[in-house]
Amino acid sequence: MGHPESRLEQFRRVTGAAMRAIARRPELTATFAPGRYGLGGTEARLPLPSRELPADEVAQVRGAADAIALKLRHHDDAVHAREAPSADTAREAFDAIEQARVEAIGARAMAGVAGNLDAALDEHCRQRGYGRMSAREQAPLADALRVLVREALVGAPPPPQARRLAELWRPSLDERARRDLARLAELVTDQQAFARAARRLLADLDIDLGAEPADAADAETDGDSDARGDQPQQSDGEGSETDSADAHAAREGGEGEPGADDRAESEGAESDGDSRAEGGTEDPTRPGRPPAAGARRGHNEPAYRAFASEFDEIVDAAALCDPAELARLRQLLDQQLSHLQTVVAKLAHRLQRRLLAKQSRAWEFDLDEGLLDSARLSRIIINPAIPLSYKREKETEFRDTVVTLLIDNSGSMRGRPITVAAMSADILARTLERCGVKVEVLGFTTRMWKGGLSRERWIAAGKPANPGRLNDLRHIVYKAADAPWRRARKSLGLMLREGILKENIDGEALLWAHARLVGRPEERRILMVISDGAPVDDSTLSVNPGNYLERHLREVIEWIETRSPVELIAIGIGHDVTRYYRRAVTILDAEQLGGAMLEKLAELFDEAPAKAGRPDRKPLRRRAG
Repeated sequence: MGHPESRLEQFRRVTGAAMRAIARRPELTATFAPGRYGLGGTEARLPLPSRELPADEVAQVRGAADAIALKLRHHDDAVHAREAPSADTAREAFDAIEQARVEAIGARAMAGVAGNLDAALDEHCRQRGYGRMSAREQAPLADALRVLVREALVGAPPPPQARRLAELWRPSLDERARRDLARLAELVTDQQAFARAARRLLADLDIDLGAEPADAADAETDGDSDARGDQPQQSDGEGSETDSADAHAAREGGEGEPGADDRAESEGAESDGDSRAEGGTEDPTRPGRPPAAGARRGHNEPAYRAFASEFDEIVDAAALCDPAELARLRQLLDQQLSHLQTVVAKLAHRLQRRLLAKQSRAWEFDLDEGLLDSARLSRIIINPAIPLSYKREKETEFRDTVVTLLIDNSGSMRGRPITVAAMSADILARTLERCGVKVEVLGFTTRMWKGGLSRERWIAAGKPANPGRLNDLRHIVYKAADAPWRRARKSLGLMLREGILKENIDGEALLWAHARLVGRPEERRILMVISDGAPVDDSTLSVNPGNYLERHLREVIEWIETRSPVELIAIGIGHDVTRYYRRAVTILDAEQLGGAMLEKLAELFDEAPAKAGRPDRKPLRRRAG
């Protein structure tokens, strides 16, 4: 007899079933992991709710599932590609308007779906800080139009965190733009006519559309349904309501329940519902790149490179925040994790005892030479015929060691994962410092969302094809290996600062952390990576092959694991890192992070030391939780 389902498992199962029913896609599977939601092939990645299933998180997850399902149901990729503007800014806005259309179809038909979509949009805007913006220039055009078009189509005000976005942009709409919005509301069930009306709205907002589609001159935005051709996916709101009845019936079976055919981790997290193409690796001749890592690149795959690396930065955490703010963030970190600190501290003490035992002095006795064993002199007094006894200290197996913690500082880590990561790193640094093991704590992210100065330079250069990485890296040193814990403890609080966490480009971060480690004098060097997803940078992936960053990451990992003296281990939070790393563990809840870190380090210290340059290849793949 099997174990009864937990509430979390039930919620995942029911949410997946509801998503398949709305989308009319029985082959669709749901994966739950921290971070942004999206679609890759037949796998939908949804946010991972807390184990307690609070009502707001339940609504956000359901909203993400409904958004994906509605796009699958009511969106035609061919029509969208044919009508989409060629200019980047206009294309992003056009995509956002189309997302507003498919969500409006579901929101008009079903009040429950409307509430879920509101919750998902509200969380999206909260994460990006739109509610605190004071100038229109700070607000991205694409998200602003998504909110304004949604308001026009649904006839309801935006959710609280999105209202500021609408308020900043609404005054810029002239009479023509207002008429365009009203026209969009009439065409919501006709994708092609709606797309042409959306192009007119963008043109009336003086946004450059780029080259016109081939048939644009022959088509008017009058909503003629004949222009749509054969689009069996499109349906009106009434049809949506009927077709989704079984989905809502499933949800009624358990309020806090979720659904998913749980293939527990995303194979390559896609964002905003767009699947990515294959391709891409790195250039083996690039400065700082391990020379053998690009050896397997195919003939047609572009080499990995950065379009402009001079805008990248390596910065101390204290330089990104004033001292008063840093002290406040550290205090907040301590308050939030006071209960976790007790649990992890017990595990840390256990690790400390094991390490100190390994470093205890051991002696060999009854030798012919060495130090005179004074404890055995009494035997000579009793019997002078007994020879003198000597002793010699044995060399312990515990070698001089340094540990680097490389923590993913991407936006998907926001909230509980990054908070627990910061405190676990803090406790681990203290523990290992007591044992004479030096610890370095590093973080990796980008300076901007969706590109920065690198992307601007690429645009100014005429947008050459396959430009490589198009974002500015930000690598953060929270604690240097030689810095004592007491001097660096405040810096760890920076991870809680709003706006620090952005995109994640893991391959180059690994190279950076690895380079710092190999320059250290310690005999044994351990690199522990903590991440919650595959590398994602929208700016880079929008103009390069879809697995450009992931392929680079795989080759960097392979090089370190097979040719470097550094011992590499990874912990994935809700993300299957065993696909990338030989030594890896996946946890499903951030609360398990501290224990997993200490357990994996203890396993490494208990193993026989590997020879330099030939790391132990013993796999440590298992999934915790």
